[in-house]
Amino acid sequence: MTASIRERNQVVERTLVLDDEELAAIRRPYLDQLEEEPDGPDRWRCAVGPFDHYVRTLDVEPGEADGGRRRVTERIEFALAIPIWGVLFRWIVARTMLRRDATVATDPEAMAEAPWWSPPDRLDARASRMVARLCTLSMITGYLGTVITQTITFAADQFDASKSAQGTTLAAARSGVLLSLMLMVIADRRGRQRLMVVCAVGGILAAGAGALSPNLAFLGTTQFLSRSFSTALTLLIAVVAAEEMPKGARAYAASVIAMTGALGAGGAVLLLPVADLDPNGWRIIYLAPLLAMPFFVRIASRVPESRRFVRPHARVTMAGHRGRLALLGASTFFGVLFLAPASQFQNDFLRDDHGFTALGITIFTICTNTPAGIGIVVGGRLADVRGRRVVGAIGTFGGALLLASAYHVSGPWLWLAWVCGSIVAAMTVPALAVYGPELFPTALRGRANGIITLTGVVGGAIGLSVAGRLGDHYGSLGPGLTMLAAGPMVVAILVLTLYPETAHMELEELNPEDAAFTTSSVSL
Repeated sequence: MTASIRERNQVVERTLVLDDEELAAIRRPYLDQLEEEPDGPDRWRCAVGPFDHYVRTLDVEPGEADGGRRRVTERIEFALAIPIWGVLFRWIVARTMLRRDATVATDPEAMAEAPWWSPPDRLDARASRMVARLCTLSMITGYLGTVITQTITFAADQFDASKSAQGTTLAAARSGVLLSLMLMVIADRRGRQRLMVVCAVGGILAAGAGALSPNLAFLGTTQFLSRSFSTALTLLIAVVAAEEMPKGARAYAASVIAMTGALGAGGAVLLLPVADLDPNGWRIIYLAPLLAMPFFVRIASRVPESRRFVRPHARVTMAGHRGRLALLGASTFFGVLFLAPASQFQNDFLRDDHGFTALGITIFTICTNTPAGIGIVVGGRLADVRGRRVVGAIGTFGGALLLASAYHVSGPWLWLAWVCGSIVAAMTVPALAVYGPELFPTALRGRANGIITLTGVVGGAIGLSVAGRLGDHYGSLGPGLTMLAAGPMVVAILVLTLYPETAHMELEELNPEDAAFTTSSVSL
């Protein structure tokens, strides 16, 4: 076999020498990461798959080659329906095409052997474009969501504020979810798309205003507004992803969105060394998103309204859904009770207890958090293929145990505990984050997830306040965070005993109101 890839033209060619049985196999439509359909003699096009353009042709030389076998040239022209991120996938998709085994790729069960980097379920072009744009938007939510976490210790130094004052400021910033909840109620009534643009603009402008802060209270106020919009945008991204993805790819979408969100958060981390250059250096980190605002507004404006919102759906109330709401709300409360202070006091802990500089914190954060991508990928894959509950419980329990231990060790053990804790805890992101959008009907999906996030903010506020006060009392954050680690233990128990399994189920199966309404609308 000979093969070539022409990346500029997105053309893949390979020459094969096949017997009659192998030739018959390669003449069947492929059913792997796309579904082909005939488009003429020895020509196929994409019926369903993540491509804007796809044509496969065969050139079968007449006569026989070696031992009764024929020489066949397979040529594929394609353009991925992956805006912005397509360059990262073009080469690996082309390599996968070159390595196709026709006897497998034409088997309907081939999707069970999907490559590790692809969703277990097949995406169409619209879903592929949608998840790519949502991933891009998640970068700005990641940045806006972590900027105060990274800079609070430097701002507190300039304003001569205590750990308790820092905890109060962080809690006040997180209380912006009250405005987020109002925005999500509007999203359930008016739609998701236009609010994405509003939230992107509002979050960036409010964050930029934080650069003018004369004190910690003003910074907390601007962050209240910025976090309101960025939290609402995060929720909208999760809701739209769930409403657009096929049933076997919702956790996959959550995982790649989480990874790009972490990439955005990494942008704030990379800028952190400027805080060491001048007492006012931390303010630059709040101004940086203003430069990217036109780009993110353009991306948000290109996200279409979700298909499930546009489709006729039932107008329902919370009655009958309060049990699910209480379950997810309690889980979020107890989880964030620990995770909020564990993440938001990290820089203060590294700086005060271990003498890290801003550059040292940046290096530590990148080195210990980047491997979390392993947990996100593995967790998303397992959650879609094997189910959510066990993956979520292991990630919650193990991640909390490891991250809490990191506040009691130093030297190499500090780095190791944080790396392992980040990887294990990251498994919960795709495994459990999908439950909020999955367990509520379309008319309640935004509001319910806003309420769940509100319970998390309450838990985070309590956790931050308790951790800050115990940190002042003990002179170290370790004892308080160890006590708060009981919260994720409760979550693991709830997940294993009360959570339903939602993998491989359509949203209408999980929310019969939407299915019944859609069916009745069609029959009318």
